[in-house]
Amino acid sequence: MEFRHLAGFVAVAEELHFGRAAARLHIAQPPLSQQIRQLEHELGVQLFERSTRSVRLTSAGRAFLEPARRVLADLDVARRAAQAGGRGEVGRVTIGFAGASSHETLPVLTKAVRARHPGIELVLRGQTYSGEAVTKVAGGDHDLGFVRLPVHREGVLVRLIEREFLVAALPAEHPLARHHEIRLPDLAAEPFVTFPGTRGSAVRDALVHACVAAGFQPRIVQEAPDSYTILALVGAGVGVTLTVSSVQHIRIPGMVYRPLAGRPNVLELALAWRADNPSAALRSVLAVAEEVLPTPETS
Repeated sequence: MEFRHLAGFVAVAEELHFGRAAARLHIAQPPLSQQIRQLEHELGVQLFERSTRSVRLTSAGRAFLEPARRVLADLDVARRAAQAGGRGEVGRVTIGFAGASSHETLPVLTKAVRARHPGIELVLRGQTYSGEAVTKVAGGDHDLGFVRLPVHREGVLVRLIEREFLVAALPAEHPLARHHEIRLPDLAAEPFVTFPGTRGSAVRDALVHACVAAGFQPRIVQEAPDSYTILALVGAGVGVTLTVSSVQHIRIPGMVYRPLAGRPNVLELALAWRADNPSAALRSVLAVAEEVLPTPETS
């Protein structure tokens, strides 16, 4: 039983006229008559009573009509779903992210995607630090990742979406908190709180590199998985930290932010995806991202 046989049967059943049904299907009448005969032969029943003046459904034809309509409707739904999937209007996109920076930009992207492509399911994987995100994107576990530049991984494409800089976070009662800005060498003797060292946090790497460039190795006394916890530990007097400028909206009692003296330590946030990822849904998400998270202009 073929799709065209069902479509032909429904057309004749609704028109009760072979000529009109053939015109509706944009085919000649003889092939339509042959299709109906083939269908009746396959089913082993007569579907129509034909005369030179009229066409009527038999009892078998009447019983067959509604199930045939449902099959055609289901096939149409399947066809439309396949076409929508090919256009990237439906599907699933897995996104890895971590840190306050992505918490600022991710909602902008997710809201826009849901508004434009409600058929795309976004699967969000939190606490996926930059190094992990690159690995998971390259390995196909994630479709898209929020990462810090530079990224050196064959087959992974990136697009810059935000530039940030390092700032110091200090307990409010710390003597240096009275200063308008902080010289990094002045933090050489301080205990530091930051992200775990084993999961590819680019902010931790930037902290260590900045301190080493200032002439000292930071003494890290406490690790925490996210900016909110790190800043709460700073507010509790556990230590100081270097974090990104985008977290400064987070207000923790007993903690203050101060800019660093000298040339800013810039961190670049980007989206990363695998170049050969065949997902049409991913392409749709990337198109939305380019609109709502544009690459910042070069200063």
